Amino acid sequence: MMDDLCALSASTLSRLIAAREVKPSEVMAATLARVAAVNGAVNAIVSMPDEAVLMDRARAADDAAPAGWLHGIPLAVKDLVAVKGIRTTWGSPIFADHVPMADDLLAARMRAAGAIFIGKTNTPEWGHGSHSFNPVHGVTRNPYDRTRTAGGSSGGAAAALACRMVAVADGSDMMGSLRNPAAFCNVYGFRPSYGLVPADAVGDTFLATMATEGPMARTVEDVARLLQVQAGVNPEVPFGREAEPFGDRLAVEMRGKRIGWLGDWGGVYPFEPGIVELCEAGLRVFEEMGAVVEPVAPPFPAEKLWYAWTTIRAMLNAGDKQAMAADPAKRVLIKPESLWEIEQGSKVTAAEFHAASVIRSRWYARVAKLFGEFDALVMPSAQVWPFPVEWRWPEAINGRAMDTYHRWMEVVIPVSLAGLPSLNLPVGFGAQGLPMGMQIFGPYGADARVLAMGQQYHLATDWPGRRVPVL
Repeated sequence: MMDDLCALSASTLSRLIAAREVKPSEVMAATLARVAAVNGAVNAIVSMPDEAVLMDRARAADDAAPAGWLHGIPLAVKDLVAVKGIRTTWGSPIFADHVPMADDLLAARMRAAGAIFIGKTNTPEWGHGSHSFNPVHGVTRNPYDRTRTAGGSSGGAAAALACRMVAVADGSDMMGSLRNPAAFCNVYGFRPSYGLVPADAVGDTFLATMATEGPMARTVEDVARLLQVQAGVNPEVPFGREAEPFGDRLAVEMRGKRIGWLGDWGGVYPFEPGIVELCEAGLRVFEEMGAVVEPVAPPFPAEKLWYAWTTIRAMLNAGDKQAMAADPAKRVLIKPESLWEIEQGSKVTAAEFHAASVIRSRWYARVAKLFGEFDALVMPSAQVWPFPVEWRWPEAINGRAMDTYHRWMEVVIPVSLAGLPSLNLPVGFGAQGLPMGMQIFGPYGADARVLAMGQQYHLATDWPGRRVPVL
């Protein structure tokens, strides 16, 4: 029964708990047993409270009135989100012993919906890089091949989901951190339209409009229902959007839908062998449902997108962390990739930032026109297969050198730069048995539409259910 409970979706668990057919304490006991059995192999969940404390909280939920959709469901929060009373480190030795006194907004919303927090999910230091390792908690391994990375920066969340240690998880995505680890771990990760899941009212909230938090799960219904919990206006920050009943809007007729396939952007983005072909096989699932899939020529110069992306990203990182890097005692504890971001950003001039923002604006306008022709666009979610855990990052793809620590993930930035809703869809496994995914995305604000199309794909494929990792 324990393994059976861990295999259920969060939506199913929520219905069973609401009907009092299953107790939160039973779910918690099953979860803790599962974590004890498999977490040591992958290192996905960190900073767990005492087991007795967690069981007490679950037993208290047994007889309590349901607080919300997550009532009594165990959840581990990404270690870039502060959780009251649970060590939160951002993967940095500077904060190795930090225990927050209050929840960040995302954690507060999930707690208010009834979630019982069992710990944190591992992440790269400061979330920099799509490989979840740090000097505080170590490396997270891929459940399908423990010699390989689980991706990042939501790698701990993706691995925990694949291993059935949690039914649903939060993640965050500035570059591709909800999509890349989901692709690497055979689960779903959804990057919402910017502003739908609001930021906390700290630091800059006007210029910093590329990173967002969002949901991950093994089913699209779970993704949609967690998004309902996470979404909604925070009146203290700009660009907010109202939540919708996403979980009740998953039905859609795919016949006649037009999907544009951007592929490798006309050969500009290099891919390891087999990735593009596997994604094209995934697209045939949509064609079998009656959708029309058409190739799309590169709609914008890729180098301009890269320039805009790296300029704005570096400037934002420098603004956030320059003071910390200026402290010699802290500087020696910051990883080289983060220092590089800060140093690059500190050199950005006002004219360069403006030029980058203009490129971003023109790209947004161009992709909006594309959505006049297509209901959705699709690209692969990653350019490489999950790579060895010993690497810091892939230094070349098919012999083409990567000139930065994140260039190998360039395929995700068209979505991130425009702030569009995008869902990683698992597309199966390559010749070496490693997972991969493709990202389906739509116009700004079309989150419900993207999720509904993803739901039809899930019902036709269910890759997370078809191929469970063996640990």
